[in-house]
Amino acid sequence: MSVGTIVCASLWSDFTSPEKSDERYNELCPKESSIAETARDDFDKEIVHIDSKGAIIFVIAASTFLVLLFFFMSSWFVWVLIVLFCIGGIEGMHNCIVSLTVRKGRSCGQKTVSVPLFGETSIFSLVVLLFCVAFAVFWAATRQESYSWIGQDILGICLMITVLQLARLPNIKVATVLLCCAFVYDIFWVFISPVIFHESVMIAVARGDKAGGEAIPMLLRFPRLFDPWGGYDMIGFGDILFPGLLVSFAHRFDKDNGRGASNGYFLWLVIGYGIGLVFTYLGLYLMNGNGQPALLYLVPCTLGVTVILGFIRGELKNLWNYGSDPSLSTEHSEV
Repeated sequence: MSVGTIVCASLWSDFTSPEKSDERYNELCPKESSIAETARDDFDKEIVHIDSKGAIIFVIAASTFLVLLFFFMSSWFVWVLIVLFCIGGIEGMHNCIVSLTVRKGRSCGQKTVSVPLFGETSIFSLVVLLFCVAFAVFWAATRQESYSWIGQDILGICLMITVLQLARLPNIKVATVLLCCAFVYDIFWVFISPVIFHESVMIAVARGDKAGGEAIPMLLRFPRLFDPWGGYDMIGFGDILFPGLLVSFAHRFDKDNGRGASNGYFLWLVIGYGIGLVFTYLGLYLMNGNGQPALLYLVPCTLGVTVILGFIRGELKNLWNYGSDPSLSTEHSEV
């Protein structure tokens, strides 16, 4: 599920962008074409380009929030997180369904209705929104059931696909700052925090030890097969989003420079991410199931692969300053 989420998020723009065959349609229906262009422009304005300073601030803020969760976590606080997760999941699920459906069938978004506070809204979009709200409410009401992991994973995957569309890394320099900070963050709060707080802060928060066992929903779950205790394999959103930002950048870099699967970076990073997950589960096995900082394995297997491949191909300087030095990007795209 983790690998699939990253691949889908990286290729999402390819799935939802107009086909070349739509050019004739745009000529015949200029009004709808202009609406689609406006929607794309609005989406581009929402994109957040992460810089080095923002990456450091984000990791510091995440650490602060984790400590607050550890000391002040209670059942009502977890409920706040559940509500926020549902809101994010609804928006992500709505975005995924609408963008895919409208891409395949243009007629879906043609009929509109006037809605108070929202103005003119597509009927199809409104119906999808109501479905997503009902789905999230059903999950929240049945989150303690054995099948609730399905709804949680669907909402979480849609949320992460949307986040990876809106947040982007401009180059490897920023990716190095972000992933190295996340690397230290994960190791500290899993392995080193017990020395200070007498227990692993990350693991205690993930399990909801101080909230009556009410775990936070910001993770993907999958039931362990043949486990008599009914346990789950879990991976946090951060272990998908941080490497996912780098994998998404690799796809954009390959696309901008006309790279294929063999001479590009995207495929190799997806393979590296998968191998990193294997190492994570190997660490779990060797440490008798004790929680592992997944980024300890995922960062070297993604960022490390990028740096090594870039060095071997003589493209490390271009990757490092990509987007900040137009001459490098232009020179490379002409090759």
